[in-house]
Amino acid sequence: MIKRMTSVFAALVAVASLSLADSGPDASAKDTKKMVQNNFVETAQKGVKLSGYVDAGYSYNFTGSGGNSQVNSRVQSDSAQQGDFNLYAVKIALEKALTSENKAQAGFRVDVMIGEDAKYLANPAQTYSSSYNNNAAQDSNYLFLEQAYVQLRAPVGNGWDFKIGKFASILGYEVMERPANMNITYGLLYNQFPFWYTGVLSSYKFDEYLDGKLGVANGANSDNNTTTSGGSDGVALLAGLNVTAPGGNANWSHNFEYSTASENSTGASPTAAGTATSQNALPSNVASTSTAGGAWTIIYNSWGNWSPKFANDKLLLAFDSVLGNTAGANQAGGPQNTTWWGASAYAKYQFNDWFSLASRGEYFGGDNLNKINNTTGNNNPNAGLSWWEYTITAGFNVIDNVLIRAEYRLDWGDNISGTNTGTNAGAANSSGPAHYAGAEVVYSF
Repeated sequence: MIKRMTSVFAALVAVASLSLADSGPDASAKDTKKMVQNNFVETAQKGVKLSGYVDAGYSYNFTGSGGNSQVNSRVQSDSAQQGDFNLYAVKIALEKALTSENKAQAGFRVDVMIGEDAKYLANPAQTYSSSYNNNAAQDSNYLFLEQAYVQLRAPVGNGWDFKIGKFASILGYEVMERPANMNITYGLLYNQFPFWYTGVLSSYKFDEYLDGKLGVANGANSDNNTTTSGGSDGVALLAGLNVTAPGGNANWSHNFEYSTASENSTGASPTAAGTATSQNALPSNVASTSTAGGAWTIIYNSWGNWSPKFANDKLLLAFDSVLGNTAGANQAGGPQNTTWWGASAYAKYQFNDWFSLASRGEYFGGDNLNKINNTTGNNNPNAGLSWWEYTITAGFNVIDNVLIRAEYRLDWGDNISGTNTGTNAGAANSSGPAHYAGAEVVYSF
């Protein structure tokens, strides 16, 4: 018995030592295999890459505390009262990407995020409520499985690729990872788009100028099927078409989502009124089970970017736009139809190897205030919505793999800040302006 335990312990020590050695800076790129009790343990598979970043910062909202403390056009960490240190995210990605060869092959990708952004991205509807969107709700320990999918390529034509599992949204110019965006804070439009889906997404590259996507999913930001009450089997249909300019210095992307019912949000009851697909994205789901399936969601998104050749890759210009419509029911159970629209303009100039300046200007509008998740309290829910924001961000790359950014943001418009839920809802709403200043430090690997 003792001899057997000694053998098992020795095998475990050998595996642990091998893993630690291969995870160091000088780990071999070749496959490392170790036989333990007649099983192969692969600790450094060729083609599997680990990457990620740590993103921490400080934000200050000049709206103060109390009645006018919450900035409705911002979310979670971006809306924390007065001064706040933030662990935005620790991001870890493990991937075996498909090669460029047009042959049958497979791979995978898993993205995990820990931090304050993880809580918002995992539960976007709930985090906009009064109990979540405040200083006490910040949670740097929150774990979010951002993506987890299998990749397949069928050798059809130029190669037909598939993602099966959980994957990031195809809509919008901005992405979930703050360091990959031009600005620190999330924009107005980004908070109107779905963040992720669970389903199947296929992509096909027709030639070097044109590629497309088709997909089907349970629904935006939901692991469950798209439905208003749990009584139907709805789906979200996805489509995208991207045009690349000759020379590769410009893209124009068109993306579309159609859901066969109002969409639920992860963590929210399917029958609960006031839930939404994202922070402000859709009006409330139906308030009763009797209207299951009697709704839909349509979103059209167009974005593009251009790096003029005359600027020698120092200037980047981009735009984003959205037009959406949702039919369903309001909190009282009555009929509700909401249309919303918006546009963003971006510009970034890289002055030298270590300094850049980026700006963003946005407008977001809707035909009724149910667009902001029924948190308007005593205000007229059928009134129009009009929001604006401008952001300027300075970036510094002074150390390898380290990005330092400082930012100023200004928001203004209908009920842009105030107390939006509870008995005092609407009592202290303000049209702004709402000022923000912040900074972040990002280490990527």
